Amino acid sequence: MITHIQGKLVEKTPTEVIIDCNGIGYHINISLHTFSLLPDSENLKLFTFLQVKEDSQTLYGFVEKKERELFKLLISVSGIGANIARTMLSSLDPQQIIQAIASNDVPTIQSIKGIGAKTAQRVILDLKDKVLKVYDLDEVSLTFNNTNREEALSALEVLGFVRKTSEKVIDRIVKESPNATVETLIKQALKNL
Repeated sequence: MITHIQGKLVEKTPTEVIIDCNGIGYHINISLHTFSLLPDSENLKLFTFLQVKEDSQTLYGFVEKKERELFKLLISVSGIGANIARTMLSSLDPQQIIQAIASNDVPTIQSIKGIGAKTAQRVILDLKDKVLKVYDLDEVSLTFNNTNREEALSALEVLGFVRKTSEKVIDRIVKESPNATVETLIKQALKNL
């Protein structure tokens, strides 16, 4: 297994890079998240995952180990191949995916192109326990089991606000003050919406 490749960045696009490592050019598939984190320097180190199939060998590269580990978890789910996992990591950043899985947020996962309701539910069902064990609970506790957050979002929906917009505002407030009451969350959200 090739765990990382370090060398000179020869070519890059939003979906792939070519790294020259001692005269050998490696073609590596990347997500948009990794693309956004690529340094400007010529020298580059990517953590990799090599997928070997009957008819191909494909390298996937990640700037962060955390993203690679999440990629491995995602492809372990039935119905999620490497390309869909890469699309997921291109649509949402790894932290958003982790939080969506930990908080049973089916609509967020379903919002990714190529993921239907059943697949989104399967991702959550298969990975929730693994995500909570692999990643510190502190990272996911912002939205995990936060009934105040859910009540505030429901109230804002009743008031006519779009759920997606409200979620961003509420999540920011919860991050700043995790123990905020429902009333406080709604008041702060109304100021920011």
